[in-house]
Amino acid sequence: MALDERDHFTERPETRPGRYPCPRCRRTSEYSIRWVRRSKKERLPAGADEGDRAKFAKLRDYLLRLDDEVTCKTCGKKFEIPSQHSLMFVDQLAGLPNEEELEREINLASGEPEPAPAGNPALPARFTRKSSGWK
Repeated sequence: MALDERDHFTERPETRPGRYPCPRCRRTSEYSIRWVRRSKKERLPAGADEGDRAKFAKLRDYLLRLDDEVTCKTCGKKFEIPSQHSLMFVDQLAGLPNEEELEREINLASGEPEPAPAGNPALPARFTRKSSGWK
């Protein structure tokens, strides 16, 4: 008896941020996108045949995007999310570097020194003088 795909996975809803440009106003904003995380079950379900066992051995955890459209925060127009990222494997997602690490790695490879951490600029004298009181 062949098993349905849902018999092999546990589903859990999830919300993840995503940055997308609006095609109308051309501004990029961060949106909250709904996903379903499908995690492979620990054991093969009862009633599985040899074909199901072979499929189960090859399964991986993945995220499936539920939202197809978002509304632009600037102009209010609905636009479609690019479809090349509607399914993402969790093991590929876990190895991605964050943007700060990536910038630091690029600067080191190009030979540029790391930028010094930006400190707060000194305040002008008019803000640091003792108050003479109200007049």
